[in-house]
Amino acid sequence: MGELDKLFANASGAFSHSKIANKARKVAYGNLTCLGRHTISGMITSGGHQFVDWTSVYRLFSQQRVDITKLNEACLEGAIGELDDNRMIVAHMDDTIIRKTGKKVPGTSWRRDPLGPPFHTNFVWGQRFIQVSLAVPAGEAVPYGKSPGTCQSRAIPIGFHHCPTPKRPIKNATEEEFSTYKEVKKQSRLSLQGAIQIQALRKTLDRQGHHDRTLCIGVDGSYTNSTVLKDLPERTTLIGRIRKDTKLYGLPGQDSGLAGAGRKKVYGELMPAPEQIRQSPGYPWQNVEAWAAGKGHQFDVKIIKGLKWRSAGQNHTLQLMVVRPLAYRLNAHSRLLYRKPAYLICTDNEMAPAEMLQNYIWRWEIEVNIRDQKTLIGCGQAQVRNKHSAADVPAFASAMYAFLLLASIKAFKKNGDSKNRNLLLPRPKWYPAKKDQRFTSGDLLNHLRTELWAKALGCGNFSGFVSHQHQTKSQGNTTNALSSAILYSRR
Repeated sequence: MGELDKLFANASGAFSHSKIANKARKVAYGNLTCLGRHTISGMITSGGHQFVDWTSVYRLFSQQRVDITKLNEACLEGAIGELDDNRMIVAHMDDTIIRKTGKKVPGTSWRRDPLGPPFHTNFVWGQRFIQVSLAVPAGEAVPYGKSPGTCQSRAIPIGFHHCPTPKRPIKNATEEEFSTYKEVKKQSRLSLQGAIQIQALRKTLDRQGHHDRTLCIGVDGSYTNSTVLKDLPERTTLIGRIRKDTKLYGLPGQDSGLAGAGRKKVYGELMPAPEQIRQSPGYPWQNVEAWAAGKGHQFDVKIIKGLKWRSAGQNHTLQLMVVRPLAYRLNAHSRLLYRKPAYLICTDNEMAPAEMLQNYIWRWEIEVNIRDQKTLIGCGQAQVRNKHSAADVPAFASAMYAFLLLASIKAFKKNGDSKNRNLLLPRPKWYPAKKDQRFTSGDLLNHLRTELWAKALGCGNFSGFVSHQHQTKSQGNTTNALSSAILYSRR
């Protein structure tokens, strides 16, 4: 709780007045400790302010009294503060849909359901957001270009940007209205909005004094296209997935082009497709170690450097990584199954294979962020119809989730052991006892509620309850049922 207050103090520039900062802090704590739906009224009630005027809380967002951009910059500065000076800045980007039911909520429209079955396209009504997260590795830093070793990472959200699409004009609208609609629709494409967010992140890093540090951003296939790659800012590396039939070219030979006339050749001979490279015995497999799914794994990869891709433009020389699918079993007695192979490109032709693979695998953490923000933080559950509130309330909840993760990293680092389970409430008995298992978002929320409620009830802490629960958790009848129900409630 103390580290969380320090983060609020560092983000004072996001609030125009100390009273607004104090009110936003109360709303933030209400959002993090809310047990029901995370509506504005639910946040107010969780903070114990349901019997006073509530309209000022709504005006925080409808009148934009909270600068979300500066809140995100505070999250970025706090996350970079946890990195060593010689470590590359690794970020991830992805988009998500927040489902809504109100047809008059600003920015909502019909979207393709990403959770629909592959044999049928479903549509859902909702808002579209792009999220950017920064990786904070748990391992020690190494000089750029050398193998980083295997270590897990936690992603800190540093941006949650609303990306609505314009509404189509009525059929008898004027030509000027239709031309304006087409232009706005072109500007609202996800790939273009993603390119804008990458450029904005690079500018923010430069403004904060990180000119000499390379930004490496991992994206999925929807952002690995010409719109993003051709507008990639300087000192920025992109790692993304491509199709298995992508047309890649080698570098042109020294004798390419005419002597003294015409343009020099940019693209060499057409290379085999990534799928053909995977199946060909002419390209050897390399063994690379990377951290994934809670432990280190050995991956078989193929590396081909010095490639050109027309979608990437003339300025980027790429390297291709083909990742052999991993084998797994659903249980000890099931047959051996295989995942799909992955085809990655990197705009840095000299990046080490282990570093490239690890930076991209860390991208899974942004999926964890989005899931926790929706299920635990209630991102998008607020029932607001103001155009500013519809965009800023989910972004505010995302920033508070980032504050929670940053506060946990800072607080547990001071105690000397970032994985000491004695610092938090004991987990329920059905949780597997694994070593070096990091704290989940649910653990951190329970710990925050414990600190706040212990202070409010005047009991100092719940250490007596914790020790007694350890003694009685294997018995048929446990005591302190009310304390257990309160402290372990999540939704």
